[in-house]
Amino acid sequence: MNPHIHVERDLNRQAAARRMLAATFGLVGDAPATVTTGCGLVVAYAMTSARPESVTCLPCRDHAARWHETAADQMWRLAPGTGFTSRDLRAAAEHHREQARKFTGG
Repeated sequence: MNPHIHVERDLNRQAAARRMLAATFGLVGDAPATVTTGCGLVVAYAMTSARPESVTCLPCRDHAARWHETAADQMWRLAPGTGFTSRDLRAAAEHHREQARKFTGG
């Protein structure tokens, strides 16, 4: 058995979709039994976390850091007027950069 805590390859996109459905329609979907991780393994969903301090798989930490850096870069490419203000975009980009720093231990 793999003792490490991993990150979901899409960094909890499925969990976010379940939260949105619950908030919007009052529906609560089941969590998947297994997920593909940032390091490419398929593990029990319970063996994943989006919290940097909980992830012990080094390749997953690297994957999450790259994912957050990419998300931060994408925030800078969005133009105000797409439903977000410049302040919103800067805050989102900084959040992703901070998450990337936490995953790299910086």
